[in-house]
Amino acid sequence: MDLQKIIEDLVDTFLSAGDLSIQLREKGLSKEIKSDNTPVSNGDIEVNNFISSEISKVTPDIPIISEETSENKNSKLKDFWLVDPIDGTYDYINNLEEFTINAGLIINNKPVAGLINVPAKKRMFYSHGKGKSFEFTNEKTINLSELPSKRTEPLNFISYSNKIKPEIQKIYDELGVKEHTRMKSSLKFCVVAACEFDGYVAEPRAYEWDIAAGHAILENAGGSVRDFDGNEILYGKKDLKNPSLILKSKNII
Repeated sequence: MDLQKIIEDLVDTFLSAGDLSIQLREKGLSKEIKSDNTPVSNGDIEVNNFISSEISKVTPDIPIISEETSENKNSKLKDFWLVDPIDGTYDYINNLEEFTINAGLIINNKPVAGLINVPAKKRMFYSHGKGKSFEFTNEKTINLSELPSKRTEPLNFISYSNKIKPEIQKIYDELGVKEHTRMKSSLKFCVVAACEFDGYVAEPRAYEWDIAAGHAILENAGGSVRDFDGNEILYGKKDLKNPSLILKSKNII
């Protein structure tokens, strides 16, 4: 499997999907509340249909699990795509900037490659192997793996809430984290991979499609993704739910 060709063939698709998401938002989105009490828009569905179709053209033999469809969610798969067409739908429908378009490729239950577009910020991240994580922005491509490693003090982590839970604060104290910045969506994986922040900690929450692409990008950039016990994160679990997470940039591992 030529991971580089697969991912590079999809970069333009994800840039186009980003343009589509912005165009749909500018026209005005229709919104609904799903059974899990989370919002979904016509933009989520149209972006999902577009990128899923293009992924299937590039890798017709690899099934897709998407947040927005029911297909393959009860399958015991080892090799598959995980797609989250709009991660951060709240930001998307409220004209904010942190929403992302995501696809992670899972081989033998491990994330090996991924793409994340952050359309409103004009940042496109992708990875197809160890030492091969990139950001495309301002018509330039940067290899995140080659960014200089430089630890700064105090450590600044991403948090998904301004209120830090005790079990997360305990890990902060152990690591020496003194500052945290609230951020939603898989953008957090990208900014940690780019060494703009040092890490992220979360108790079990969300689903595999929320983290697969970012996991591949961060680890291939030299960072790490583990659970609270230091275990490797694997994909294709029966309920597709995430365990606890500790993300670290290459600066602190």
